[in-house]
Amino acid sequence: MSARIYSPSKTAMQSGKAKTGYWVLEFDPQERRKIDPLMGYTTSGDMKSQIRLNFDTREEAIAYATREGIAFRVIEPKEGKRRQISYSDNFRYDRSTPWTH
Repeated sequence: MSARIYSPSKTAMQSGKAKTGYWVLEFDPQERRKIDPLMGYTTSGDMKSQIRLNFDTREEAIAYATREGIAFRVIEPKEGKRRQISYSDNFRYDRSTPWTH
C-alpha cells in the first residue's frame, strides 16, 4: 500500500490560482481496472482508489502518512512561467512577424 502526496495545479478552465494551495494524499491502484462486459463501465475492486485526503500543508500530509505507516512519495509542484507581454507590442513597426489583416 503506497500513496502519493501532491499539490494539485490549476485546471485549464482557471485563470487564477484559487483552490490550489492544499495538498492531497491519494493511494496508488492495487489492481488494474477492467471493463464490465454487460454495461461497458470501467470498474475496479480496489476500494482505496476512491480515497482522497486533503491537507492544508505538505508537512501535515507527510505526518499523517508516517503516523499511519503508509509508504509515500512526494511530488513537488511545478511553477508555471508567465511571459510578460504588452498589448502595444502587437502594433510595433519592427515586429518579427508581419501584421496580417
